Amino acid sequence: MVKYAKTDDALNKLTPEQFRVTQRSGTERPFTGALTDNTAPGIYVDIVSGEPLFASADKFDSGCGWPSFTKPIVTEHVTEHRDETLGMVRVEVRSKYGDSHLGHVFPDGPPKRGGLRYCINSASLRFIHRDDMVAEGYGEYLDQVEER
Repeated sequence: MVKYAKTDDALNKLTPEQFRVTQRSGTERPFTGALTDNTAPGIYVDIVSGEPLFASADKFDSGCGWPSFTKPIVTEHVTEHRDETLGMVRVEVRSKYGDSHLGHVFPDGPPKRGGLRYCINSASLRFIHRDDMVAEGYGEYLDQVEER
């Protein structure tokens, strides 16, 4: 079993934008994230801990300006927290082991796919293409990268 953790080494490798988003609960500007329009098959992992978070088969274009997913790969890897910043009440999502701020979850996703929209900052994620998943230790998630 792979152990995922937040380490000083991982934090030191973050860009200033990745650090601001993941460690300071920041938000990247809409439509600016490197992964917003990514349609390649693969998985999205926490940029800090490497824990698997979302699969390409669960990604959809919500038009909101951030990568959007219908569900996490492993529910336990995404924690939910009440967020009352910016004068509104939302549900923040963070990675369990990296404790990285990922974004927010909203109840306005595709009804036929569970009704949730995980609106996630590209700066919180590292994309691993399907062709590299086995070599990088994520082979057990290959069945989740293509639409079922």
